[in-house]
Amino acid sequence: MIITIANQKGGVAKTTTSAAFAAGLRQKGYKVLAIDLDPQGNLSDNVGADNLEKPTIYELLKNEVSINDTIQKNNQFDIIPSNIMLAGLEKEIIAELGKEQRLKESLENNDYDYIIIDTPPALGLLTINAFTASDEVIIPTTAGIFSASGITQLYDTIRNVKKYCNSNVKINGILITKFNPRSNNNQDMKNLISKLAEYIDAPVYKSFIRNSVVIEEAQTRKVDIFSYKKDSTVATDYSQFIKEYLSR
Repeated sequence: MIITIANQKGGVAKTTTSAAFAAGLRQKGYKVLAIDLDPQGNLSDNVGADNLEKPTIYELLKNEVSINDTIQKNNQFDIIPSNIMLAGLEKEIIAELGKEQRLKESLENNDYDYIIIDTPPALGLLTINAFTASDEVIIPTTAGIFSASGITQLYDTIRNVKKYCNSNVKINGILITKFNPRSNNNQDMKNLISKLAEYIDAPVYKSFIRNSVVIEEAQTRKVDIFSYKKDSTVATDYSQFIKEYLSR
């Protein structure tokens, strides 16, 4: 199963969700690969991957190396790292045929149970490659007007990918992050997100993710939130989300 975590809006916890999702699935015994498809390389940094000396997703999408050359193993999950070189990829291959299929072709015949793709805050070639390679998309969004309003634009991109590149890709659900259940405004925005979800025919997860300093603390220590503080609110929230995902 290949799952893309996507939202063109920044600050919605895409990388945090990708890392927690991959680590949680790994702890349940699944074989998991995470792909850092963001030139910022935050997911790579969070797990201490070497994205300077060793081959990255950039070289893989340029067809310069094989997928086995790029996979790095650590205590959390396997990862294909990224760095700032990836930012120039679109211009480098813009005229090449099949550029939307690069990632999909690279992932053929893999033996992972789950592949989690962390995408950049944009709807360009990198994100389209992710959608083309994926079975499902999960959309994290904060309970804010600007993050929520981007969902329809994201849906339009997925619909076009479904039409031209990958007819099987679907939205598995919308995950509300950085949520404060005591905030009236957050509750109002949750209702708006539910209406948007009906429009794009995608469910909102019953689980939601609360904000917590534990996230930054774990990232600083380059460990996953479950290993760092498994009883924290955010670890509990992500555990519940993973349980809900697997139950569908």
